[in-house]
Amino acid sequence: MTEPSPQPTKTEPVPPTPLRCLVGSGISASLAWGLYLLTSAIAVSFASKPMLSDKAIVHRIASAVRTLVLGLASMGTFIFAFVAIGLILLMIQLIVQKQPSGNDGGS
Repeated sequence: MTEPSPQPTKTEPVPPTPLRCLVGSGISASLAWGLYLLTSAIAVSFASKPMLSDKAIVHRIASAVRTLVLGLASMGTFIFAFVAIGLILLMIQLIVQKQPSGNDGGS
């Protein structure tokens, strides 16, 4: 005898709440801050260490790698910062939508 396979349960998506938005925004903002500090450290490190080669190809490759590394770190910083801002705005929208309106019908 074989047992029937369990049916996958369909879970309802959890609606956003202002508290969840605030917590998510705090997490995203702290990640953005950490990536900002990392990006600053990378930029200072690259600026303080010049390339020691006379070859043009070495300068081009090193410049491309430095640009790529700094660009990826900056992109991560701004993505997490924009997510934090978006979650704060969503929290404000949720709070405003729950406010009862002053007009209770009738024009």
